[in-house]
Formats: sequence, C-alpha cells, structure tokens
Amino acid sequence: MRVAIIGSGPAGIAAGRELLKQGFSDFTIFDVLDAPGGTWRLHSYPGLACDVWAHSYSFSYAPNPDWSASFVGFAEIQAYLAKCATDFGLDPHMQFNTRIVRAEYKKSGQWQLESEAGPLGVFDILINAMGNQHTPLYPSVEGIDSFEGDSWHATRWNHDVDLKGKRVVVVGSAASAVQIVPEVAKEAGQLTVLQRSANWIMPRGRKEYSAGQRWRFRHFPTLIKLTRWIQSLLMGQVEYAVTNGHKRMGQFEGMVEKFINRAIDDPALRKVLTPDTRYGCKRGLVSDDFYPALNRDNVELVAEGVAQITPSGIVTSGGREIEADVIIYCTGYRILDYDRFDVIGLNGANLGAVMGDEPRAHKGISVPDFPNFFFAVGPNGLVLNVSYFITAERNVETIVGLLSDLRSAGKQSLDIKREEFQSYNDTMDEKFAKFSWGSPDCNSYYTNDSGHASFLFAGNFKEYKRLHEATGLQEYDVA
Repeated sequence: MRVAIIGSGPAGIAAGRELLKQGFSDFTIFDVLDAPGGTWRLHSYPGLACDVWAHSYSFSYAPNPDWSASFVGFAEIQAYLAKCATDFGLDPHMQFNTRIVRAEYKKSGQWQLESEAGPLGVFDILINAMGNQHTPLYPSVEGIDSFEGDSWHATRWNHDVDLKGKRVVVVGSAASAVQIVPEVAKEAGQLTVLQRSANWIMPRGRKEYSAGQRWRFRHFPTLIKLTRWIQSLLMGQVEYAVTNGHKRMGQFEGMVEKFINRAIDDPALRKVLTPDTRYGCKRGLVSDDFYPALNRDNVELVAEGVAQITPSGIVTSGGREIEADVIIYCTGYRILDYDRFDVIGLNGANLGAVMGDEPRAHKGISVPDFPNFFFAVGPNGLVLNVSYFITAERNVETIVGLLSDLRSAGKQSLDIKREEFQSYNDTMDEKFAKFSWGSPDCNSYYTNDSGHASFLFAGNFKEYKRLHEATGLQEYDVA
C-alpha cells in the first residue's frame, strides 16, 4: 500500500512511526511548512508554550530527559518533534513546502493527490494529520481593513514591528492572549486587553529543571515514568471537573477564584475576571503571569468586545474609543476546518460540505463515502483527560491496524458502514450534555454555531481506548 500523510505535527509523526512499526514503508508525509512540528513550527508569538507538562506532552515511546522545565516553549517542542522524526526513521519520508489543494478518490480505488505545484501521484491510503490551530479567525466587525497602524493575528506574528513604547490593543483574552499579554506588557507603552468573557485560569507552577535533575532523568528513566504517572493522575481529575454535577467542578472553580483573589489587586478587576460559566465550558487555561501583568500601570483590561475598527484604533462594544498603534488579534482559529483543501470521495462527495455544521466521524477517524481516508485526530477524536499525544498514538495505532488487517485479507479498500457511523454518533449525542463543554447553554469553541459539540470525545480515555481496541474490519465495507 502506498500511503500519504498530510501534516508532520505530533499526529503525522505518530502515524509515520506506526506505519514503519507494522511493516509499511511506502509512505510520504507532506507538510506546507519547511520542517516538522506542525503548530509548533507555524506559531512563534511571544510567550508561546504548551499548557501541558513537558514530560506528558511527549510520545509515550520517546521520553525526553532533557526538557528544560516542567512547561516548555514552542522552540523546544519543535526541536523535540524534529528529533523524534529523525530517530523514528521518518526523514526520508518527509516532503516539505508542499501545500495540498485537492485529493480525489478515483474509480481505480486510489486517491489522486494534488499540490499547488501540480499532481503528486496516486495513493492507496490518505491520512489527514492536519491540526486545528492553523487558520486564523478574525472578528467580523466593521472597518477591520481600515486600520492604518500595524495589525496581525497571533498565529501570524509580525516580528519586524518593535512594540516598545507603543499603544497596543490585544483583542481577546483566552489561550494565546494569556501567554502574549505578559510579554507585550514588558514592551508596550500602553497595553489594552479586550475581554468579552472571563476564562478559568489555573496557576501553571512552572519550574525549571536543574542540570542535576536532567541528569537523573537521563540515567534513571523510571523517574520519567513516575513523573508521567503522577501527571496522568492529575490530568485524570479534569474528567470530573468538567462533569456537570460532580463536586470536582466546584473545587476547580474554587481554586481559580482563590488564585484571582491572591493575584489581582483591584476588587473590581477581580469581579470581571471571574467567569460566569461553569468550569470546562470554555477551554481551561494555565498561566502564572497573566493576572500579575494586569496589575501593571501600563496595562488595562476592558471587559468588552470590539465593535468597530477605525483608522486610528478601535471602538468597543460599549462605545469606548481606544487609540492604537498596533492591534493584535488573539481571537482563535477555525476549528475542524475540513474545507482547507478539497477532498472528493465517492459520487463526488465533498468532505468540507459533508462535515458542514456538524462534523462527525466514527471513533474520530472515519467518515462514510470516503474509502481509505482517515483522520489522525478527527471530530470527537480528542480525549480531554489525557495528553494530545496519547490520543493521537491510540488513533493511528487503530488506523494502521486496520490497514494491516486489510492487507492480510488480500483486500484493497475499506469504507465505514453508515449504520456503524450513525450508531456511534447517536451514542455520542446522548452523552454530550453530561459535560460542561457539551451542555446546550455552553458557547465556546468546543461547539460550533449550530450548537454541536464536535471537538471532544464524550468520555474518558479508558472508554475511548476500549472502543478502539474493539475496532476491526467488521465495521467497514471491505472490497
């Protein structure tokens, strides 16, 4: 089988390793960027770091004793991923600077792949390992193109602009903003942060590892296993913290409220920083320095959204006019944007249109009418209470296992049965309301405009793993 993997982030690298492990060697990993790493190669904004412990944000089969701290920045993660790609023997399979624009399933039972530069040939299997944090999402407001100063989205940081002494407006206060604001505050003359709604932010508790600690991790690998085990226990509590009615939710909320009271000087500011949603409705964040940055004399948090962009600044939803030299949009990404390139399946089915307002997949990996096409981490294919790496490893193990079974059966194609797909997603629909992020009254990037919670798996990793272990060719139409 000839396999194409699109994306060389953690999921794409995991897929490549699993293919080699199970005896597949004819595959290519395509990436639009110039090196592996995915989001950690694309993004470079100030303060960018992972909000999961470094030892857990790693492949289970490739522990890294040389992490510099308990939480690390983007450059260190990208270097780790590039090293893993090399160590796993994936370098000969990489093709960079290649933007895929179209994939079409042909009557021959193969996928015709096309890039901006032209045809790439045919492949028996297509694995979509493209991440979600790539396509910038801008606010839909009047005058966004009229601003005469410098402006950019966090995902496309402009390093050529010196922010020293300038009037900077950051639109947004969520995941990227909590990392950017503390760094920009050190440079800007005046920094204004717009917050439409408050977020639950836990203290990160970042600690640097000494040379001695790294030496012990290197020479006593059991210490890394123990560290990951302890961290997995702590991450496991997130399942309960986002479960409606569970006491852990209130405990998590109480910890954040104590953190706010301890970190913020102004009582009025404490009030607007306290969320009015339940924990987990929006993505839980971690930061040691976002709240302290808001105490600075040159920083102001405005609890309003942006209503209009003018040539000289912004107008808030409350009508306040704020002059600016630079506007930075920390307004998130288009999540599950499967129309980034055309994927044409059976009878002309277009993946972007099929996904539509309610993206769904079977066990996060398969969609009917798209034979031999898999998501490395698709709709509802991400488990909240474990590291991203753990879910990605489980998904690609299932995918490659199916390919191995297909090969052993002497068959060429498999397409998820519609009844299996429907039954699985009906079960998911029944479970969403159990969690704060899936409740009908929750509005966040975990749900789309139609209210469908298409991002996370509705359950814990033990349940997810059990479902994947039961996966086999019996769930697919095989030819």
